Amino acid sequence: MQFMMPDLSPLRPEIIMTVLSMAVLLSDLVIKRKETIALLSIVSVVAVAFTFKDSLGITFNGMFISDGYSTFFKLIFVLNVILTVLISIKYIGIEKVNFGEYYGLILFSTLGMMIMASAGDLIVLYLGLELMALSTYILAGFIRYDVKSNEAAIKYFLLGAFASAFLLYGTSLIYGLTGTTNLRAIADYITQHGLAGNPALTLAMVFLVVAFSFKIAAVPFHMWTPDAYEGAPTSITAFMSVGPKAAGFAVMGRVLLYALYPIKPQWTPVLIPIAILTMGVGNIVAISQTNIKRMLAYSSIAHAGYALLGIIAGTADGLASVMNYMMIYAFMNIGAFAVIIMLRTEGFKGDNITDYEGLSKTHPLIAAFMLVFMFSLTGIPPTAGFMGKFYLFMSAINAGYTWVVVIAVIFSAISAYFYLRIVMYMYMKEPKETVAITTSPSMGLALAITLAGVILIGVLPAPVVNLARIAFP
Repeated sequence: MQFMMPDLSPLRPEIIMTVLSMAVLLSDLVIKRKETIALLSIVSVVAVAFTFKDSLGITFNGMFISDGYSTFFKLIFVLNVILTVLISIKYIGIEKVNFGEYYGLILFSTLGMMIMASAGDLIVLYLGLELMALSTYILAGFIRYDVKSNEAAIKYFLLGAFASAFLLYGTSLIYGLTGTTNLRAIADYITQHGLAGNPALTLAMVFLVVAFSFKIAAVPFHMWTPDAYEGAPTSITAFMSVGPKAAGFAVMGRVLLYALYPIKPQWTPVLIPIAILTMGVGNIVAISQTNIKRMLAYSSIAHAGYALLGIIAGTADGLASVMNYMMIYAFMNIGAFAVIIMLRTEGFKGDNITDYEGLSKTHPLIAAFMLVFMFSLTGIPPTAGFMGKFYLFMSAINAGYTWVVVIAVIFSAISAYFYLRIVMYMYMKEPKETVAITTSPSMGLALAITLAGVILIGVLPAPVVNLARIAFP
């Protein structure tokens, strides 16, 4: 039997990313200035991004799919890396964890996300997920002398292993029923053999939904999120809040709206209560938080609930609205965490909400940045957050889920309390003491990029929305 070499051109970004990730990891042996390694990391992902356009195609018998859909998510991952590295340069020095492997692990985690987005097979999906997860577990516990950071890594790891088991159980059941793990072949087999309504297939679908719900921090599989977000280095909290969540939605969209679309009547009733619970728990519990990182953790949970509406809609517009929302979420969430990092100085963490009292009087520009990000997270026009929610809600309404959208709007209104509470502290309280701000050129660039993204997409949403619609497979 003659061996045929598969076409590797669709894998070009992943191959280059692998080589560059290893180069960044090994560069720590010869490069003493960590800022240079950070710059090398940014150059690496930008170089990879330039290969996306010429790498479209399907290879390995449909196991790996490089299309517009995966490319859109890969752009989010690249943006996530660039912004994370920019806000990390000064911060990891303050935390005394300025090690070169930090940037290598970020790149390896991103490589896993890229593989997940292009997975056309459940086995490839699992490989990408584990590469992403293992790297992120290490990053969550990167502040080795901090008990909370250690706790974050352990909780994330243990519950992550639990979720991986569900994914493997679901995969094995589907393979037993259909004889394949290829997503297209699964959909064809279910349709041709009338498996819709099969109890074993429904159970397999539930297992997969549980695994994906863990990655996007959906209730009741969100238990790891508050502790992991609070304990992890703040720059990694920003990274985790965007990258793994976007990767989770990428595979959820691919599996549910591609492989398991023939059983949509079975998975929709599962996702609707999960979405409602996720929005409810995220927004209500966030009200009582005094630590801003924990508050943003519950906020992240709530935003996963909003994004699930696009999956529930089950339409091209629904999935495009999810893709659009993930892009917007990257700008506004990393921007908020960037401001939090600026309050971190030697001997002062700046994690408590009360630390923002009177910030507009001591540092008016920083307070203005935070104001915009809080408004966007709330969904106040003309910010990008409003447009993101608008398209999500409209896609669900057009699909006939108006009552779910009404619930989402109510919970979104509740979220205004804890987001605008930060604004109230900054603008309506007197500063107890002058809070020092940690600034750097890289941090200023990150804030400029995130602010521009939030404002421009809010005012001119069409380019990103149209790009997401064109990218839909």
